[in-house]
Amino acid sequence: MNQQPPKSTYSVCPHDCPSTCALDVHFSPHGDVRRLNGARDNAYTAGVICAKVARYAERLYHPERLTKPLLRVGKKGEGRFTEVSWEEALDLTAERFLKAEAEFGAQSVWPYHYAGTMGLVQRDSIHRLRHAKRYSRQFDTFCTNMAWTGYVAGTGRLAGPDPREMAVSDQVVIWGTNPVATQVNVMTHAIAARKKRGARIVVVDVYETETMKQADLGLILKPGTDAALACAIMHVLFRDGLADRAYLEKYTDCPDELEAHLKDRPPEWAAGITGLKTAQIEEVAQLIGQVKRTYFRLGYGFTRSRNGVVGMHAACSIASVTGAWQLEGGGAFHNNGAIYELNKEMIEAGSLKDPSVRVLDQSLIGRILTGDQDALQGGPPVKAMLVQNTNPVSVAPEQELVKQGFAREDLFTVVHEQFLTETARMADIVLPATQFLEHDDIYKGGGHQYLMFGPKAVEPPAGSRENLFVISEIAKRVDSKPHVGFDMNARDHIDWMLQQSGYGTLNELEAGKWRDLQPDFETAHYLNGFAYADGKFRFKPDWGRFAAPNKPDGDTVFGPVAEMPVLPDQWDIIERADEEHPLRLVTAPARSFLNSTFNETDSSRKKEGRPEVWLRPDDAARFGIEDGAKVKIGNRRGEVILHVRLKDSIAPGTIVSEGLWPNDAFEDGRGINTLTSADPVAPYGGAAFHDTAVWVKVA
Repeated sequence: MNQQPPKSTYSVCPHDCPSTCALDVHFSPHGDVRRLNGARDNAYTAGVICAKVARYAERLYHPERLTKPLLRVGKKGEGRFTEVSWEEALDLTAERFLKAEAEFGAQSVWPYHYAGTMGLVQRDSIHRLRHAKRYSRQFDTFCTNMAWTGYVAGTGRLAGPDPREMAVSDQVVIWGTNPVATQVNVMTHAIAARKKRGARIVVVDVYETETMKQADLGLILKPGTDAALACAIMHVLFRDGLADRAYLEKYTDCPDELEAHLKDRPPEWAAGITGLKTAQIEEVAQLIGQVKRTYFRLGYGFTRSRNGVVGMHAACSIASVTGAWQLEGGGAFHNNGAIYELNKEMIEAGSLKDPSVRVLDQSLIGRILTGDQDALQGGPPVKAMLVQNTNPVSVAPEQELVKQGFAREDLFTVVHEQFLTETARMADIVLPATQFLEHDDIYKGGGHQYLMFGPKAVEPPAGSRENLFVISEIAKRVDSKPHVGFDMNARDHIDWMLQQSGYGTLNELEAGKWRDLQPDFETAHYLNGFAYADGKFRFKPDWGRFAAPNKPDGDTVFGPVAEMPVLPDQWDIIERADEEHPLRLVTAPARSFLNSTFNETDSSRKKEGRPEVWLRPDDAARFGIEDGAKVKIGNRRGEVILHVRLKDSIAPGTIVSEGLWPNDAFEDGRGINTLTSADPVAPYGGAAFHDTAVWVKVA
């Protein structure tokens, strides 16, 4: 008698999103995945997921999915390959890695990865190979550095009030993020507070996002001016007796000094910087001061600027002036990364890490691959790469340099991928990868507090292999230092990590699906003191000298750290518009794409339409541009061709392009990251993707 396939199972969304949604996976009678739902029994996901993941079966069974190893037979970038066996592909990979090592040293090999999956085993096992071979290390700078550094500058720790408390708040301030598009569960809890408590939703952003359309109050300010708004709000709080002076005295480092500093930062001052009206700033300041139970949900978007660290720190400081941290449903939250204390020795082999091995900046990949000696830190050229979980030819800044680097005939590149992405097209070897429902992994929620198991739900297509397999097989072939982790499967890794971290066993986690690690109320709200030795929130951080979640090695700092404001303030270091580059570009996420993931599915592409840039009608009139026109936008890094859509609801002097479209969706094959800069941001690095000055003209 044939065994009937299950009707459903559970899993976890693996994508680069703070929501890390708990999923219910539903099958057809034949055992194929039919649809995905948010798990109702998970208190944060609460039954809601984004539309693109709900349609995941389209991606899982996509006809263009890779299922065979490929060997390049044409020029780099042509996309001409022939099928080879896994043995041939892995043997050639090892041969070329060993050749690079013999000629230029082990550091000429650079394993390169990021967040195509957030699973701790499948994503981070690449470090075990890196450390075991002394290959070049990687400094992760695409996404989080400015946001994490700015938040921790104040609190001392990357953690905050339980995100589920948004549902019991009296006011939710969503600052610099568009959760309708990028983390839908924020809206689930904010709207629950509105329905049950009459809570107000306030949104701060640089254009009218889908989130702002659902807000009670929306503020559209110029990019890179968030600190000015935050300072003016705090000015009003002190001026009008809305600051909690008892809280400030007990929990903060220099409240009197801050108050004196802010006396010449009134709403009129901020209006001239932000483009907001003085009355708008007064209104939001009064609301924040009068509604003590205000929950600040601080995003990543507004920090991707040269002054992004300062902007995050200033916005986070508001909750300390009001004392909102004291109440359930109050305080400031960005990410809960610090609550997960995990022993990843088997996954990453940290015991094999050699501190003398250089750490190459992920965002500087274009400069690194084109031989920039500063970016290479004076070491050997990169001669071989393994790329997993990322698509740098599309997502990295300074795209023209990135393309030039990957086009080098003396660079041997192996890309382990699910589709023939722009980066895969530049590879010498392409290896077919599994998707998240086809392997086991474990996930931690940055936007919530759950540690979650994602079990293998279906068999992968014949020929696709998980990341863990590729890492272990390469290690065998390149004379790697031995490490127990190379002989473990994903379930072994998860079980070992859980037990060594004090979180039980995999069997126990599997039975419960997830584990709630939210700290107690006093800890989460810093009522026992903030995470500095004196327990004080820092209005006056020691820039470049405090610990941060992704601090570079040693005393390394980037940018003009000595010029950073001593106290919360607007820092005039952004890439300013000028006569030659009169507009400032923001490259925002689209609702139907997630970085370059999902831009291969028909449904997502249809919903997004085509690559566009949004421009205010008055700005368009300055350049003789009409709605729907084909335009070029450019700067010293390159130029891009796309169509324009006129919108009133954008900050003055701002131009917005939503969605990371594939390069081939643009007329000349140049994607939007042609225009963005890789310059490291003070104090701990990161790429300022939303801080770009451009010109625009009719194509």
